[in-house]
Amino acid sequence: MNDRILSLLGICRRAGKLVIGADPSADSIIKRKSRLIIFAKDFSKNSCKPVLSAAHQAGVKVLEINRSKEQLSLALGKLCGVLSIEDKGFSDKLTELINSEMNEQRGELYD
Repeated sequence: MNDRILSLLGICRRAGKLVIGADPSADSIIKRKSRLIIFAKDFSKNSCKPVLSAAHQAGVKVLEINRSKEQLSLALGKLCGVLSIEDKGFSDKLTELINSEMNEQRGELYD
């Protein structure tokens, strides 16, 4: 796997700083442990409403990753569409990687 984002998510999971699933992620936000919420690009809009609401109220950053639920699931070994990162270092690095990837894709659109 040569995907830096998925690799970092795997490391984050092994470190015990990744929460997988909508309800566990919402709980992580409510407990003020969550630093970043990541959604798969094909995650159900209805399923993400409670998580988005909790994140908005708590001021937790939310990003959509350009990966499918299947790609996330294969990388992490568990079916997932939404993730909560509970570590500032992992959160900052993932935000940087995701934003960098989004900027590269925007650049390709305008070339």
